[in-house]
Amino acid sequence: MLRVISFFSFLLIVSTSLHAQWKTLEPQEDCTKRHECGFVAHDNGLYLVGGRGIKPVEKYDVKQNTWKAMAPTPLEIHHLTPVSVNGKIYVVGGLSGKYPEEQPLTHVYAFDAKTNSWDKVFEIPENRRRGGAGAAVYKNKIYIVNGITFGHTSGTNAMFDVFDPVKKTWTVLDDAPNIRDHSSAVIVGNKLIALGGRNTSYHEPGNFTAFFSTVKNEVDYYDFKTEKWATYSSALPAPSAGGGAVQLNNKVYYVGGETGEKLANNQMYAFDPKTDVWEKKAFLNQGRHGTNAVINKGLIYIAAGCANRGGSPEINSIEVYSE
Repeated sequence: MLRVISFFSFLLIVSTSLHAQWKTLEPQEDCTKRHECGFVAHDNGLYLVGGRGIKPVEKYDVKQNTWKAMAPTPLEIHHLTPVSVNGKIYVVGGLSGKYPEEQPLTHVYAFDAKTNSWDKVFEIPENRRRGGAGAAVYKNKIYIVNGITFGHTSGTNAMFDVFDPVKKTWTVLDDAPNIRDHSSAVIVGNKLIALGGRNTSYHEPGNFTAFFSTVKNEVDYYDFKTEKWATYSSALPAPSAGGGAVQLNNKVYYVGGETGEKLANNQMYAFDPKTDVWEKKAFLNQGRHGTNAVINKGLIYIAAGCANRGGSPEINSIEVYSE
């Protein structure tokens, strides 16, 4: 009997694994092609924000399978990770301007989807401004970790800060163990996990873009209980920059990103912080970097981004993953 139960349990695991996949959606109209943009789940929709050039915010309605164009960003905002908190979408860091000397945002911005309007809500301390950082919400406060202070030239860092959108305060916290930019941050339980990214400050004589190959495989975490940083023993199996990261079933899913290869990464792996183990998952139909992944009702979505290393071609497809 135990052998029979074990056999059918194995079949169930195999069946579940086989059915887990990414599906390319076909909305009535496509979103705007963009990369180095943000993607965030907010209220009852999924929102694309920013990207190179001034782009409209675009809302994806999951039920209707439609995109809706909304107000443009108040200035060019790219290399951002927008977050949803207290009924608004916040941008606590990002870059503006042209490659490679993009400038960091000077202020925190908030988008109100109900009024379709932007507000400049707080001036970021000058020495804490950066883009390409990971951002995540814990107990209604926005935490921002890592990033780069001066475009694609210099300033990759390990900075860690928290912005309180209610009190409108910015607090400097202890640095993360590793410098990185074009990176992600995910909350799992009482931990903030920082992963992915690279060292864009790295250049070689005659090879300015040597930074593409400096992807980071270390996975750092901040324990909110102990207020200490540490690094997991397991490394990210397919390290990349500008990938998407989400929390699903108390695991971190990391997907896509940019490396030294021409094609954007299409791989996805899931990390269990309790066991310190990575698991290979289904791959994207279209590799992409320069966007975020988001969760909606237990499903992972990813949209827009760039299909190759660098900035071309920008894409406008959207995919969903279910297990």
